[in-house]
Amino acid sequence: MDILLQQIINGLVLGSMYALIALGYTMVYGIINLINFAHGEVLMVGAMTSWTIIGYMRDAMPGTPGWLVLLISLIIACVVAAALNFVIEKVAYRPLRNAPKLAPLITAVGMSLLLQTLAMIIWKPNYKPYPTLLPSAPLSIGGAVITPTQILILGFTAVSLAVLMWVVNYTRLGRAMRATSENPGVAALMGVKPDQVISATFVIGAVLAAIAGVMYASNYGTVQHTMGFLPGLKAFTAAVFGGIGNLAGAVVGGILLGLIESIGAGYIGQVTGGFLGSNYSDIFAFIVLIGMLTLRPSGLLGERVADRS
Repeated sequence: MDILLQQIINGLVLGSMYALIALGYTMVYGIINLINFAHGEVLMVGAMTSWTIIGYMRDAMPGTPGWLVLLISLIIACVVAAALNFVIEKVAYRPLRNAPKLAPLITAVGMSLLLQTLAMIIWKPNYKPYPTLLPSAPLSIGGAVITPTQILILGFTAVSLAVLMWVVNYTRLGRAMRATSENPGVAALMGVKPDQVISATFVIGAVLAAIAGVMYASNYGTVQHTMGFLPGLKAFTAAVFGGIGNLAGAVVGGILLGLIESIGAGYIGQVTGGFLGSNYSDIFAFIVLIGMLTLRPSGLLGERVADRS
């Protein structure tokens, strides 16, 4: 039971990070039906920016409390990621909005590789240790342990989902998002500015990715220019698993995917004598994706939508 509880905690933390990233995927897809495959690299830029700011603050302002250093680096990382995603949408995606769907997809993949290369040039390709800024003493829960950083990750995910649901359902921007998603042409006739709404959607998604990047780096203690690729791919899997375009579905998909991956690696690894242990945990995410696409292509909370004539 101790092992099961520990794996559940690990899965919830991992799934929370997937959920934060998946929210950005599903928001953009819900508005313009585009999969932004550069989203994982926005996470990476946020984490690398945070690492840079932390290093600068430690040299320039020694003695600053760790939580304050982390908070300032997180805010700056969010601003940088938001500006980056705003430019990506305006430069790379907006000109292709009415192009065949394959064109923006290829552009997104190209943008992902471009950001990785630029990050490798700016920050060098080696792994960099991310400092521990919060108390490291773990808390014991029924024989399992959880760190303050992991508690913060769970809290950020819950708050982010609550704020995002409030924005989408109860604010003017949210109504504009829903109108643009339904029919951008008609929304424009009613006074909505689709270009501004789409840019705002990319900015919000980038902020969530930056938060996920900083939390990911804090939890695993390292950053590198390719760190966003695999989490981004798994978050896309989570978004499809929960129902792409559905905010609650992105969170449910992320949490379930994290639990499946953690418990699968913990228990199937034991059953197979370590043959399918933690080193092979990535395969569980994609086994789930294949099964979901086969049995329910619209995802757990997705709805079947008929093509309009």
